[in-house]
Amino acid sequence: MAIAIVDYGMGNLHSVGKAVERLGYEALVTGDRDAILGADGVILPGVGAFGDAMVHLRESGLDAVVKESAAGPTPLLGICLGMQLLFSSSEEHGEHEGLNILPGKVVRFAPGELKVPHMGWNRLQFLHPENPLFAGLEASHVYFVHSYHARTDVESDLLAVTDYGHPVTAIVGRGSNFGMQFHPEKSGELGMKLLGNFLALTRSKAQS
Repeated sequence: MAIAIVDYGMGNLHSVGKAVERLGYEALVTGDRDAILGADGVILPGVGAFGDAMVHLRESGLDAVVKESAAGPTPLLGICLGMQLLFSSSEEHGEHEGLNILPGKVVRFAPGELKVPHMGWNRLQFLHPENPLFAGLEASHVYFVHSYHARTDVESDLLAVTDYGHPVTAIVGRGSNFGMQFHPEKSGELGMKLLGNFLALTRSKAQS
């Protein structure tokens, strides 16, 4: 089972790849269109600023590749900034258009008593526990580091939240497309189990 990890010049590719391999899958770090579209699953990582990431994706042509993959049956997972890129737009350092795979906007945490960035272990709340991403799991803590958070336009796209003064988008999903605001590979047992459940969806796709 080959999992394509999209290499567009931004993202913690090594740690994601190692996590995929620990779970028994082949990790293919690539920016090649055919390799991405031919993979059993696709992971879009990301570390850094939204606008810079979109520039890298557009200049490499990988924005169109990711959107083409998302339109098909292949499971797609955006991680951290990669999740935010799935949305329509972001206000990080100006207004930037995203991949528009999921309708919504990425906004900065409002100034107040809570520290920004939101950093540390926070408990998830599963809003749709019947989703296959949560099969056999009980909600627990995962590790967050982010200054911006996503607001979904479609309520059913919001699969899990965490509390940071108010409910904060933690996991999103529609069809075979998913996103996690935290890094599952750095979020202990629950994070790896969530990643494992996503990877299990790629087996279902390959067998169909």
